[in-house]
Amino acid sequence: MFQETPIYNRLVAERGDIPVQVRGEAERIHRTLTPLLGPPPSSRPGWQPQGGAPVQGGRPPAAPPFPELP
Repeated sequence: MFQETPIYNRLVAERGDIPVQVRGEAERIHRTLTPLLGPPPSSRPGWQPQGGAPVQGGRPPAAPPFPELP
């Protein structure tokens, strides 16, 4: 999307392609942590959302209201 704009090209020339650098670092961290954390919870057999009850209707339960401030 931004690759075709002159300002983006100038910023990349001056500062480097930061989005590409961030994406690469995120992928490196993901590869490092995946063996330690295991598969995502939704792919584990018998996994249910916190609280023990499966989500019904595809929507999580409503969050409790914030307490009133004094």
